[in-house]
Amino acid sequence: MNKKEYSLEVGGKTLTAEFNDLADQANGSVMLRYGNTTVLATAVMGDLKDGDFFPLTVDYEERFYATGKILGSRFIRREGRPSTEAILSGRIVDRTIRPLFNQKIRNEVQVIITTLSIDQDDPDVVSVIAASLALGVSDIPWNGPVSAVRVGKNGDWLINPDFKAREEAGVVMEMVACGKDNMINMIEVASKEVDETIMNEALTRASTEIEKVQVWQDKIISEIGKPKVMVTLPEPTPGTQELFDTEVEPRLKQYVIGNQPGHERIDEIKGVWTKLFTEKMPEGNIGMAQEIFEEAVNDLLHDEAIRNDKRADGRGMDEVRPLFAKAGGISPILHGSGIFYRGGTHILSALTLGSPGDAQVIDGLIVQEKKRFMHHYNFPPFSTGETGRVGSTNRRMIGHGALAEKALTAVIPDKDKFPYTIRLVSEAMASNGSTSMGSVCGSTLALMDGGVPIKAPVAGIASGLMMKEKARKQGSKEARKGAVENYDYKVLTDIQGPEDHHGDMDFKVAGTRQGITAVQMDVKVGGIPLGILVEAFEKAKVARFKILDVIEKEIPAPREKISPNAPEIFVMKIKPEQIGLVIGTGGKTINEIRDVTHVDDITIEDDGSIFITGKNETAAKAREIIFNMTREYMPGEKYDGEVVRLMDFGAFVKIGPNAEGLVHVSEIAPFRVERVETYLKEGDKVPVMVKEVDDKGRLNLSIKSANPDFFTKKEEMPKPMGDHGHRKDFKKRY
Repeated sequence: MNKKEYSLEVGGKTLTAEFNDLADQANGSVMLRYGNTTVLATAVMGDLKDGDFFPLTVDYEERFYATGKILGSRFIRREGRPSTEAILSGRIVDRTIRPLFNQKIRNEVQVIITTLSIDQDDPDVVSVIAASLALGVSDIPWNGPVSAVRVGKNGDWLINPDFKAREEAGVVMEMVACGKDNMINMIEVASKEVDETIMNEALTRASTEIEKVQVWQDKIISEIGKPKVMVTLPEPTPGTQELFDTEVEPRLKQYVIGNQPGHERIDEIKGVWTKLFTEKMPEGNIGMAQEIFEEAVNDLLHDEAIRNDKRADGRGMDEVRPLFAKAGGISPILHGSGIFYRGGTHILSALTLGSPGDAQVIDGLIVQEKKRFMHHYNFPPFSTGETGRVGSTNRRMIGHGALAEKALTAVIPDKDKFPYTIRLVSEAMASNGSTSMGSVCGSTLALMDGGVPIKAPVAGIASGLMMKEKARKQGSKEARKGAVENYDYKVLTDIQGPEDHHGDMDFKVAGTRQGITAVQMDVKVGGIPLGILVEAFEKAKVARFKILDVIEKEIPAPREKISPNAPEIFVMKIKPEQIGLVIGTGGKTINEIRDVTHVDDITIEDDGSIFITGKNETAAKAREIIFNMTREYMPGEKYDGEVVRLMDFGAFVKIGPNAEGLVHVSEIAPFRVERVETYLKEGDKVPVMVKEVDDKGRLNLSIKSANPDFFTKKEEMPKPMGDHGHRKDFKKRY
């Protein structure tokens, strides 16, 4: 094997890139190690394909052997469909590298990330750098490299903290940022109501670390990178541009600027152009004709926003579209619901509450946990007025659902305060800009309608950007790259259809009034200067507060009680050594409790915590049974008991399902009792008080202390002599 290695220290650990001939049929490949986490990235360019888009595919392949374990089900011991974590990691790579390709390329390009070993270090950051190196050293035309870093904050700043470090440090913010040339082109953030100033500082620190990795990558690519091949780019049919400039371009502005929101008017003039082109040039390249149209719309939207402060739907740069919020009212069957409108984006969110046993078991390569809060997102084709396949979940739906879930996680109550498993489903009923942030708002309404005591309402907003690079003096590029003053730009609040499609940035920010809980950014350009992102954060904050005003006007706080259709959950605690008593041999006892009470679920955790879920008082009944089984009796407590056995020295009285104690003959009455059977017989109901619990947990009871007037003195026969069997039984049992 031929190989060459390059290493760099990042965040206190060594990042090592190994280039070898293991995958030498690929255009480019690299094995990248960080700590004990290793991934293989390959990049391959295929043949020219027909179509009107750049056919890039990014696949993230998890391998069970990477964990050093045999995973999978009992019957299928091999990898199946990608996990949610794999899809989200693949999307991070895709969103980072895609803007750096010429979008006119029609050759298939496939990047595959394969996990070879997984330890405490996240593979997502490693995968971005690996993909960048595989593309960078290949002959595939690409405007890289691009680098990635994870930044954590807990009081101190942490660079690439691993899973264990983040857990031990209790980070309040975790950011993955990617970029190049002092600009950022991809952001993922999960945080606990963090202020915008901390976000800006995190981006600054991330950019510094990114540039270190960039210098390292540039050195590697300059040494071993292949010359880039020239690919054939599609060309328009001669005369197409002239026809467009003459017949369509003069009318374009009236259809694109200051009209109805969405694509309706743009689609109208596009239809005029398509019909004209096919009539005038029936054998022409229709795909490139459409490309000319899209570029003209793109330039017009940029020019009007930057130069004239005009948007496609006539709004101001910071104006949020009309808002509507409704909590509940869909059906009494639902445990909670919310409807949220922001312009032409309409979301329905539904809440379901379940027992702790309903939590999702995550058994992935990286994450092994029980997940008690879930947010799922659906995007049916009718939401955009189209037909299409339904019933399957695609990468986009998983990504949008995960983003909204991340935004809401920070306000979900702890299990000890609200032990329910919580599932939210957001349905995108109509889409015209950022259904993911609409899902955050709809889900907040559903949570509060369902009586979930969230810490604060959460809202989300998507901002956009129209940006053009200024002309620079020759030789000044390197000195000024990434500087805000190099660009003319406008940040747009609450982007809708055309601005999302033709804009340079999709900047989603969610949070409460206290701070940010989630951020996600995608771009269509090489990167965004940090100064522009600072401005975008401030504008997003103002818009977020406007949305929170509408949400809180509809429902100021979570409802005091959960839906009557939701199950009741009672929480109790027993000693860990009592767990076996409650479960019984082979689960016999706990199953009997379920059968008798008709309770929905009983979940027992290793620390003795018990969660009992049911409806119509079933949970209360089960709790009472378990309480009586496991209760600890204290001196002075009084009970009504049943006599179960008579001895010559006293009687055993049952006071609970698994508890009985001895009433000594001297504790039966306030006078001398010669014979127990004179006053008691099996089955008698008697009042007792706990006199003592000895060091072995045995109970000594007293009838006379519970009620000294319970017995009156009787004439007794002399006690028989000679048989001491009862005393032997006492010694045996006690």
